[in-house]
Amino acid sequence: MPTHDRAQVPHVPESFDLTGQAWIPVLLIDGRESELSLCEVFEQATRIRRFACELTTQEFALTRLLLAIAHDALDGPGDTEEWADLWEDPQALHPVLPYLEEHRDRFDLLHPHTPFYQCAGLRTGKDEVFSPNRIVADVPNGNPFFTARFPGVERVTFAEAARWVVHAQAYDTSGIKTGVEGDPRAKAGKAYPQGPAWAGNLGAVLAEGTNLRETLLLNLIAADHWSTVHGDLPAWRRPPAGPGAADDLASRPAGPRDLYTWQSRRIRLHADHDGVHGVVLTYGDPLTPQNRFDTEPMTGWRRSQAQEKKLGRPLVYMPREVDPARAAWRGLGSLIASAAPLQGPAAEPAPELRPGLVHWLARLEGDEILPKGRRMRLRTFGAVYGTQQSVIDEITGDAVAFALVVLSERDPRLGETAKTAVADADLAVRALGDLASDLARAAGSESETPRAGARDAGFGALDAPYRLWLTAIRDSDDPTALRTDWQQQARRIVSGLAGDLIAQAGDTAWEGRIVATKKGEAWLNTDSADLWFRSRLKRALPLAFPDTPQPEPQDSSPGPLATDPADTPDASDTGTASHLERATA
Repeated sequence: MPTHDRAQVPHVPESFDLTGQAWIPVLLIDGRESELSLCEVFEQATRIRRFACELTTQEFALTRLLLAIAHDALDGPGDTEEWADLWEDPQALHPVLPYLEEHRDRFDLLHPHTPFYQCAGLRTGKDEVFSPNRIVADVPNGNPFFTARFPGVERVTFAEAARWVVHAQAYDTSGIKTGVEGDPRAKAGKAYPQGPAWAGNLGAVLAEGTNLRETLLLNLIAADHWSTVHGDLPAWRRPPAGPGAADDLASRPAGPRDLYTWQSRRIRLHADHDGVHGVVLTYGDPLTPQNRFDTEPMTGWRRSQAQEKKLGRPLVYMPREVDPARAAWRGLGSLIASAAPLQGPAAEPAPELRPGLVHWLARLEGDEILPKGRRMRLRTFGAVYGTQQSVIDEITGDAVAFALVVLSERDPRLGETAKTAVADADLAVRALGDLASDLARAAGSESETPRAGARDAGFGALDAPYRLWLTAIRDSDDPTALRTDWQQQARRIVSGLAGDLIAQAGDTAWEGRIVATKKGEAWLNTDSADLWFRSRLKRALPLAFPDTPQPEPQDSSPGPLATDPADTPDASDTGTASHLERATA
């Protein structure tokens, strides 16, 4: 049933106006949840804590939609001075309301000619209509038992359909899709893989304020901070999309309005009076991820030598992917990374680049528009794709909070301290994992499961203390004292976990056995494993052992089985007591 034939089907509603109909779920400052229209969200932005969506990635996609609206309605900001004026103006977002009224027709989910974020008349050669499962991302393809929507989605409300359309344009999967009429890329009724929708490439980062107004403004990056060209327009101010790719992609995205509303897919909803019961979905406008760091500000970037070799380019940066097993604070180094591809007197390529958004926040701190001591909360979002990116395996979300001074580019010492503290934690947890592995080997097992379990426990135990330590950093703090404090905390926590592992090792590990090491054969039992662990921990956290000669900074990762007597700590060490000491006490 083509959308333009709606008049022949009386049960199809005339419209679903996103500017006036409630469809965006929000958490209010007072703790209540509500569902609001676009106009209401902007009107009540100071009363809204954040979005309360089905998935965290849906929150990210909706925030980018609102940012595109704000950028276009305000036609800016142009620079930090204009941004500062908006930050101080309680009515800063009010121009959005007449703007939405002006473009109201383009925000109609069911419009016969220009349905929001869709392609009117999109159809397959056989007029097939598919289940809403195609856009509802919390129904895993092939795994219907792992969802409350078992066995699938037959129908969704117009409000929910609108959210999933926005999400699909940002995070839809790759794989072979159904070809549509009028798309020259379709072959034998199939559209071949083009990669996930744009945001699916990103380990996304978003600054969060105390309310939605602050969140939108903090992420509303000034135009002089972007690589922007003429013609930066959101999707609703461009001609309606046809079934094929747009013909002007070589010069796009033109800026934030274009990027945040990028039409990665062509979608058409099928509806009746009771809601949306079907969808047609295929590929839309492709967007390659290589070297988009001047265009996409909401992700970190990593240098890819594999891509350089493949493409024959001297320097290629790819978006930093999300790691579901790695908490946000453990990725702090990518936020403190370089702001430019080339660094140092020899112009050596930076191995990674911080997100442009973080560079923007550092600029606000450097220009003293936001105070150094202001607490900043960065949220992270990501989708992990499996099986040739044709399914979403996992969706992740986390947050890390700290004072804005940690991002300072004028005086990076506190930021570097926060970054090296993460490395300290990594080394300490590595020592704990080595201990678990040694204890398993002493008992006759070669399994790596104990190591992995100990590492998970170590990072889990350090998670809250690191976040508290990071949040407490202030402008006047001494970097050395801060790092010493963190290493002391890490030592206590990791040593306690080590004591638990040793206590649970069992009689077989206590008796031990001969094992092969890099330096020859050695007797490995609980006692020697304990001694080796404490040697490694000293090297990992030297500031937590003030009476011990400190190694050179690069010598902080000992080998897996250090049998050199010089590496063996004294029995009087105040760390974890050895098994022998406890046995003879």
